[in-house]
Amino acid sequence: MDSDPVNSAADDAPLPAGNIRLWVDAAQRAQREPITTDVPCGDCNACCRASYFIHIGPQEARALARIPKALLFKAPGLPAGHVLMGYDSDGRCPMLVGASCSIYEDRPQTCRDYDCRLFAATGIAAGGQHKQDINRRVARWRFDAPEEADKQVAAALQQAASFLQRHAGRFPAGFVPGHPTQLALLALAVHALFTTVDGADALPGAADDAHIDRLVAAIVTRRSAIEGAHAATAATSKSMPASSAKTASRRPATRTGASTQPPTRRR
Repeated sequence: MDSDPVNSAADDAPLPAGNIRLWVDAAQRAQREPITTDVPCGDCNACCRASYFIHIGPQEARALARIPKALLFKAPGLPAGHVLMGYDSDGRCPMLVGASCSIYEDRPQTCRDYDCRLFAATGIAAGGQHKQDINRRVARWRFDAPEEADKQVAAALQQAASFLQRHAGRFPAGFVPGHPTQLALLALAVHALFTTVDGADALPGAADDAHIDRLVAAIVTRRSAIEGAHAATAATSKSMPASSAKTASRRPATRTGASTQPPTRRR
C-alpha cells in the first residue's frame, strides 16, 4: 500500500522544543532535584519501546509497589535497594500496555527525567537500531534561540559534545561515557566552558595541544565539582527527618504553542 503523504509529512514536521536557555536551566535542575520534567511528548512513546533498562531507587515506594518484583533485579554497581527493570523481547517496557503506561502516575523517576530533547541539543544520536524511533523524534525538535546569548548556549552544547568525542583519549580512562545518554548529560554539564573564548576556540584545527589539554583539565574539574555538590546534597538529605528527606532525596547521579504543537505531557 502506498504511504499517506499527508501523514508522512506530519510525522516529519518540526516540533517546537522551547527556548534553548530555559530548557538548559530546567534540564540541569532535573539532574540536581527529583522533579518531573515537562516534555511535549504528545502521543509519542518511543522511549518506552527502546530497550532501556529503568533504574528505580529504594525511596521510590509508589513505583516499586506497582511493578511486579519478578521484573526487577539488582542494579550493578549501586547500593542495595537500587534495582533495574528490563524490557521484553520487542524492547518494550513491561509496564507499557497498548500505547500507554499502565503506572503513569507512579512511574519511576528515571521515566520522569527522560527528555529526548537532550540529544537534539547536543547533536548526539540516542543509539542504534533499537533507538530509531527516538532518533526520528529527535530530528524533529527545533529549539528557539532568538537572542545572541541563546545562540551561544546552543553552539556550546554542540561544541562540548563534539570535543568530548574527538578528544576522548585525552581524558582519564573511562571519563568520557560510551553510552549516548551519559555522554549527552556530560556535555550538558560542562557546556558552559565552551561559551568562553578558550572553549569556543577548541574546534578542529583551531587549538594546539596545550590549549586542548587545558580544556580537558577544566572539564575534569567541572565534573568533579558537580559530583561533589550532588554528594553533599545526598548527604544532607540523609541527615533530615524522614518526612523532609523524602522530598529532598534524588536518584544517584548518572547522568531531561500553537495547535501544531503536541500537548505537554509531564514525564
